[in-house]
Amino acid sequence: MVSISRPWIETVDVLVVGGGPAGAAAAIHAAHRGFSVLLVDAARFPRDKTCGDGLTPRAMHQLRLLGFGPEIAGGYRSRGLKLHGFGGDVTAPWPNSAFGSEGSAMRRTRLDGLLFDTARATEGVTAWVNSPAVDVSIRAGRAESVTLSTPDGERVVRCSAVLVADGVRSTFGKLLGRVWHRGEVYGIAARAYCSTPFSDEEWIHSHLELRDQAGVAQPGYGWIFPLADGHVNIGCGALSTTARPAKVNTKKLLSHYAGLQRDEWRLGPVTDVAGALLPMGGAVSGVAGPNWMLIGDAAACVNPLNGEGIDYGLETARLAVDLINPRRDLTVVWPRVLRENYGEAFLLARTAARLLTYPRLLPMVGPFGFRGPQAGPLMRATARLMGNLVTDEDRDVVARAWRLATGGLYRFRGADAVLWS
Repeated sequence: MVSISRPWIETVDVLVVGGGPAGAAAAIHAAHRGFSVLLVDAARFPRDKTCGDGLTPRAMHQLRLLGFGPEIAGGYRSRGLKLHGFGGDVTAPWPNSAFGSEGSAMRRTRLDGLLFDTARATEGVTAWVNSPAVDVSIRAGRAESVTLSTPDGERVVRCSAVLVADGVRSTFGKLLGRVWHRGEVYGIAARAYCSTPFSDEEWIHSHLELRDQAGVAQPGYGWIFPLADGHVNIGCGALSTTARPAKVNTKKLLSHYAGLQRDEWRLGPVTDVAGALLPMGGAVSGVAGPNWMLIGDAAACVNPLNGEGIDYGLETARLAVDLINPRRDLTVVWPRVLRENYGEAFLLARTAARLLTYPRLLPMVGPFGFRGPQAGPLMRATARLMGNLVTDEDRDVVARAWRLATGGLYRFRGADAVLWS
């Protein structure tokens, strides 16, 4: 008789594919709701991810909701942004808001490891590493089981709900039908680390006038995030579309940018250079089925104005878990929740980012933002928008202008301009 080896079968309430901030947060929230959770990741922690490493006050708020306190980033806090460019400099403190007024920064190797380990230690959560999701059994749109390639062989997981948090490429999301619409604006970025004696600087520095070696202004910005560990995260990002692709090598641009900042920051050699493509502003479709949802970067929940995604990853994890119910079909519900929470803001941000891909626009309007009496208020408002710090409860002039602009554009272009579906 021939013995036939069969995959082991596991049964859980919620399978979370991807163990980054969104996935780990989803596992913790789901366990707190009483679900049995299996959290899986294709890699082993600690592992790196291309990121600016910044934590906005909005992200810090979500971390507090997960139970984290002052220990995040060793207690390091950032006070806001210092914006540079076009002959001027503007200081923009984080505003007092519902999210608090303190940001931070923490290497993704540390942040992701902390969140994953916390999820793994949470009662009700089982966590596997080196276990990519390689196949899915679907019936009537419903994910009935998922096949994992583990170090011990293939395992089939039967689950009531699947949360997909496997990042910007979303390999598993593609198996479920996720499509990235590259006609919308997307980001290309590179980041590195440099040693510096100024790593405890309390301000994030952003250079909104980003020029290449030939002196040509690029549709993007450079950043320096102090990490309070003897290093800074330094990087640059550019905006692109299929119609107007960014004609820049971001790694070469990063090297040039670091050279320009070297004397002021007394930077050491550039190390650990990494790059990425970033779908932004909800520019994906196929984000939900009857019992599955894409969250965080996998759902292109990335701010088109600055590439920030950690706060959205943590938020969408909580929002998605709140919807899990065996009697609820998520196919329409999840895209609607995304549109309600982010649709208008992302539509305006995508539109503004698309305008910035026109080569002549930024050199023309940039000086207005940094020179003259309007520069300070204007750039502080810009920093607030870039930090995702306008809420529905805010009543000031910036919030009113934001709502007026987003509402008007949303009505003009229609809900179909937001691509989640």
